[in-house]
Amino acid sequence: MSKTDSTPTLASSIAAMLRERIAHGEFAPGAKLRLDELRSMFGVSLSPLREALSRLCAEGFVAMEDQRGYRVVPVSENNLDEVIRLRVQFESYALREAIKKGDDAWEGEVLASLHRLNKIERERVEGVSQWEQAHTVFHRTLISACSMPLLLHFCETLHDLNDRYRRIFLSENPIDRDVRQEHVDICSATLERRPDDACELLRSHIERTGANVLKALVQ
Repeated sequence: MSKTDSTPTLASSIAAMLRERIAHGEFAPGAKLRLDELRSMFGVSLSPLREALSRLCAEGFVAMEDQRGYRVVPVSENNLDEVIRLRVQFESYALREAIKKGDDAWEGEVLASLHRLNKIERERVEGVSQWEQAHTVFHRTLISACSMPLLLHFCETLHDLNDRYRRIFLSENPIDRDVRQEHVDICSATLERRPDDACELLRSHIERTGANVLKALVQ
């Protein structure tokens, strides 16, 4: 990256990379983000770096400290509860709209994303990075046909925030078999155009995962 490039595109790229590293736990909850270290890491000037950090502050991944520094937002029971509640509301609405508007091509994409996810689970991949990536794609594909870009952006942000917590749980616990069946059931209700059932299954799925993560968080 150019050290002098301060375009919005560069700031977006930096924000995306930082967001992913925070969600994946490479920057621990509560960790201080030092500007000099980040500048060296990404090879950029302060301007796009500060813009990227400001975006992450708005999204809830980073917090500003006394107008001078930045820190990764700590994990907490209250924050997890808020993320789960918002995910349920936003994703359920997006799923209902996707079921209403989705076409045959969308149905095929949903089935393909479920197949890839379940294949990874069946192979019992060591670590969770591949499963997490496929899991994210499945959930995003489910709601992709809602034709509401702003809503999709909110859902994506909430899913990424939730990722930090889920990885805390998965780092110490195996992926349980109930999750696989939950995904199958959500997919079936979605493709059969049963919005009430699909949204209820999605709500239960998100809340169940949240409850499991909470147990790991408070241990």
